[in-house]
Amino acid sequence: METVDFAMLALRVWLGVVMIAHGINHARSIPGTTNWFRKVGFRAPRLNALLSAGNELAIGLALLAGLLTSVAAAGLAATMVVAFWSIHRFAGFFVFHRPDEGYEYVVTLAVVALAIAIVGPGSASLDDVFGIDLSGATGALIYGAGLVAAGLQLAVFWRKPEVSE
Repeated sequence: METVDFAMLALRVWLGVVMIAHGINHARSIPGTTNWFRKVGFRAPRLNALLSAGNELAIGLALLAGLLTSVAAAGLAATMVVAFWSIHRFAGFFVFHRPDEGYEYVVTLAVVALAIAIVGPGSASLDDVFGIDLSGATGALIYGAGLVAAGLQLAVFWRKPEVSE
């Protein structure tokens, strides 16, 4: 295994674990996740909670397996853009700002996802086994489509919640 292949495997596996953990966290309490989506300004909060949990699990599994990797990376980026715009941008850069946490974490995940989409999953992946190559310019375009999807989700479902005093 070449150095780049090992690096891409390490990135994919870690991001996959992170996304699966988030998906499990959301899935194990759909009522709580629904309330959270409502609180942060999402219309159809139950639908968003269900889709969030399912998408995070699917993205994580796809990254772990290296299957349709650029699509999974675009999904990860879309998830992070939604999180950034609806929550984290209001708290500043640093993640340790409370109560909402800053945006350094979600932007870092989105940038790493961009690198994965462009470079590809590496040889230790199902994409390689099946001869699927969605890297390079194709990966960048798929990533861009993920950003458009995030914008659509925000436009349709999110409104900045009013601050209660």
